[in-house]
Amino acid sequence: MFIVDDILLAPLKGVIWIGEKINEMSEKEFSDEGRIKEKLMELQLRFELDEISEEKYNKQEKELLERLDAIRKAKEEEV
Repeated sequence: MFIVDDILLAPLKGVIWIGEKINEMSEKEFSDEGRIKEKLMELQLRFELDEISEEKYNKQEKELLERLDAIRKAKEEEV
């Protein structure tokens, strides 16, 4: 009976595993301080090349800096 259950539940377990991996990757990217800094530099370059407006630049910069602060605070709390 257990073999049949394993066979029937295998697709569901695969979907759950994929969901967990996607969640891990998104958390890692969200909490990667270096990645946020790269995005800030890219944003600044796009602004300097007039690819985005000042308003859009300020909005995105604020969001990225808030994420960077949140990451740093979380790291401080871990220690």
